[in-house]
Formats: sequence, C-alpha cells, structure tokens
Amino acid sequence: TLFAACELGVFDLLQDSERPLAAADVAQALESSEDGMGRLLSACAGLELLTTQSTAEGEVLYSNTDMSSMFLTKSSPQSLHHSIDYNSNTMYLCWHYLTNAVREGKNQYEKAFGVSSKDLFEAMYRSEEEMVKFMQLMNSIWNICGRDVITAFDLSPFKSIYDLGGCSGALARQCVQIYADCTVTIFDLPKVVHTSREHFLSANDDRISFHEGDFFRDCLPEADLYILARILHDWTDERNLELLAKIHQSCRPGGGVLLVEALLSEDNSGPLTAQLYSLNMLVQTEGRERKGSEYSALLTKAGFTTVHIHKTGKIYDSILALK
Repeated sequence: TLFAACELGVFDLLQDSERPLAAADVAQALESSEDGMGRLLSACAGLELLTTQSTAEGEVLYSNTDMSSMFLTKSSPQSLHHSIDYNSNTMYLCWHYLTNAVREGKNQYEKAFGVSSKDLFEAMYRSEEEMVKFMQLMNSIWNICGRDVITAFDLSPFKSIYDLGGCSGALARQCVQIYADCTVTIFDLPKVVHTSREHFLSANDDRISFHEGDFFRDCLPEADLYILARILHDWTDERNLELLAKIHQSCRPGGGVLLVEALLSEDNSGPLTAQLYSLNMLVQTEGRERKGSEYSALLTKAGFTTVHIHKTGKIYDSILALK
C-alpha cells in the first residue's frame, strides 16, 4: 500500500494541492482508475497515512497526515521517498526469495535480478540507475539518523576523519556541521565518488574531500578516525576482521574507528527492526546484524584496546573503539 501510494505520487499531489481532495480528483490527476484509487486512499487512511473528512454531500476528502508530509513527500528535507522506492523495487524483490535464502544461507540476487553476486557491490551497483537509487537511500537515512550516531560520542578530538564507504556524503556532511575543526574524506569506489560529486555534494562542502579506492584491496591513508557506517553488516566475520585489522594498522596512535550499526540485543529478543534488517542482510548481502558483544570481539581481535558502545534508542547505534 505504502509502496504503491509513493510510486503513484499520492502524497506529493496532496501536499501540492494545499487542500483536501476526493478520490476522483486524485485519480484524474494521477491518471489512475477512480475505483482503484478510492480503495488505495481508503487503505492509506486505515494505515493512518492520510486523514479524511466528509462533505455535506457525503463525499470523502483526503489529506496527508503530518508524518506523511514530513517523510513521504519528495520535497521534504526529511523525505524517505527514495528509501521507500529502493525497498519497493530492489529489496522487496529479494525478499520474494526469503525461503530460498533461509534454505541456502546466501543472498538471492541471481534469482531476483539474474546477476551473479560473486562481487557483492558489482551486483548491487549493476546499473548506474541502481547505484544512484542506493545512494539516494543512504542519503535519506543519514539526513534523518546521522546526527544521533555522530553525536553519540564526542568526536571533536579527531581532526582527520575517513568515512569508508561514505557513499553520498550525507554522514560526512553531518560530521563537518557538528565538529568545526575536522575534515572528512569519503573513501569509496571510483564510480560512487564520481556520482557523489555530480549529484550529492556541492562546492560549499569545502571540508569534505574524496579518495577513490576499494577498502579491501587498496592501502588506507593514515587518519585519526575511520567511520564504518552500515558497512560491517554487509560482510562475514572473516572479511570484517581483515578490514578492521587494516584500519588498526593505518590508524594514528590515540585514534580509532566509529562503527554505526543496528545492534541486536544480547538475548536475541530484539529490537524488531534489527532482527528484520538481519533477514534483509541474508537475502541481499554476505553479512548479518550483530550484537554489541560480537562487534567488541571483532574489534579486540583486530587490535583495538578500548571499546565503547552507545545505544541511541533509535534505529542505529554507535561503537567507538580506540587504538
């Protein structure tokens, strides 16, 4: 219901109209059947995505809720529209094969899209359009959640920061806005860097720079802090240990690494979002969501001596490990 309403542009139309609309008006504007649109709008109202009011003649008029205006319209600074589009047209297709993923213990890109997932990000970035959609997803996530994870610890002592797999640069932008003395370098694949420069960051972001590379294959430049935000959950423990050891070797004394992930509780009782994310990692990646203790063990094994875990109470949590 949500996917269809966003794809059709229901919330954008109601936002732009600045007045409640009947199903017939919405259907005409969006070139849809009146009957089908009426059912969709009614379901959206039942899900509390829309509000309703009746005219004296008994006609039902629809408006966005405050939440829908904030998160479901393309024009909102806090829009999740791109995230929803990615969920609808990419993730959901993989979830169709969840049974297969559970049986086989591996992602389902080949069945969902007909592409090999031997190189995970070649599969995820199988076209420029798909890569931009993924970058828009990450951009919307960190525009909303970035401040909480970046301020979970005081990062002001770290002046030189590398955001590994920094993608669109949304988290880097949050970092330089909060910490006035830091510089952030986005380390990502060449085609991601090119797209980020072209579509996501502007010349005004003068404390953000780029470094093209593959963090598994290429040398990591020396820095005070490395950020891995929603990176380790893509990979196996073995690949993660390889990357963390590499970071530890490149990190300056007194520096560290900031992990941003959705942490599972130690007794596996929740939170539900992280549990569902872990299933999504099964159908889409090589990795999984983990407990704080599991990340601590990986970090300690990689050589980091002090590990601090901060649960934000929201979707993503922060872990700071020091050298």
